[in-house]
Amino acid sequence: MAKFITQKIDQSMNYLYIYSLFLLFCYNNLFGQSAFYTEKNGKYTLTQAGASHFVQLPLRCMDQEFPYKTGVTFGDSSLIKMPKAYHPAFYGCYDWHSSVHGHWMLVRLLKLFPNLPEADIIRKKLASHLSAENIAVEVQLFKDEDNKGFERTYGWAWLLQLEKELLLWKDPLGKTLAANVKPLAKQIAQMYTEFLPKMNYPIRVGEHSNLAFGLTLAYDFGVETKNDSLINSIKETALRFYQKDKGCPIDWEPGGSDFLSPCLEEADLMWRILPKKEYNTWVQDFLPTLFDGTIVLQPGTVTDRSDGKLVHLDGLNLSRAWTLYGIAHHNKRNASALIALANQHLAAAIPHVASGDYLGEHWLASFAVYALTAQ
Repeated sequence: MAKFITQKIDQSMNYLYIYSLFLLFCYNNLFGQSAFYTEKNGKYTLTQAGASHFVQLPLRCMDQEFPYKTGVTFGDSSLIKMPKAYHPAFYGCYDWHSSVHGHWMLVRLLKLFPNLPEADIIRKKLASHLSAENIAVEVQLFKDEDNKGFERTYGWAWLLQLEKELLLWKDPLGKTLAANVKPLAKQIAQMYTEFLPKMNYPIRVGEHSNLAFGLTLAYDFGVETKNDSLINSIKETALRFYQKDKGCPIDWEPGGSDFLSPCLEEADLMWRILPKKEYNTWVQDFLPTLFDGTIVLQPGTVTDRSDGKLVHLDGLNLSRAWTLYGIAHHNKRNASALIALANQHLAAAIPHVASGDYLGEHWLASFAVYALTAQ
């Protein structure tokens, strides 16, 4: 009987989320996307209405087990079971990494807007998912010999970003959850330091395995936690692969299913690695068209948001925005034009974050929040 009542409550909560999203959609149609953010002097600022709009998406999917795309390697029959059994923390939102950055987004927005109407349910769900017991099970998968490469390095990076966000949350719940997630973050940080020296070549693609993106988020975690081993490993790898790069062919971008820009991700990483003066010289040699006024970088266009690959281009527009902000803030030459270009990409993507199709909605809100709060 108790199980039946619990199921009915969960079902009612899901209906409530769907109804809330419908109301927000109607509100957006009436008052426009500007209700979700403000724009002043080229700076976009997320509003509480926007935060409330975005949190609906991970809240709806973080407990949705299917459809699910697994990246697990089955070395024997022991993992042939429900994904929730080996991913008790991050089993929802279609795949492991999307669940992780959905959790990150909820923490980020709670920190920025502690009085969100959804605050209580967010806190309850974070506490339930990120329990010490659940994280202990997650750690075991990464220790499995057949799954050392699971989510390398995209999911790794987002997990470290989640832990960084929890560590910076001045709230008793944040402290508890940071302690719970710490063993998994420690495991992944160790895997980074073991893996990076083995790489002989960088991975320059516009999807999950892009190395520069993975190094960027991991580096930020390393700085926050004063993990010198991780920081030094990332610096050595970045300098080994990228220091001599020049003339990145950004006009070849985007690829048809890109959600990251290979050129811009590298440029966004390197301001963290190089001294300021050296970075100024490096980035102007690496992406000369960004600074000579000849750059033509139009937002990516999506023709079918029910296609899981094609909808990646909405994410590309958002990730381009945050990388351009970072480059502009660390190299003042042509900064206003770069910020305007970032804003153009941001404005092109925001209306489509809640598209009504699960293949985009399960992850795009995280990218939107990252871009809107990266300034």
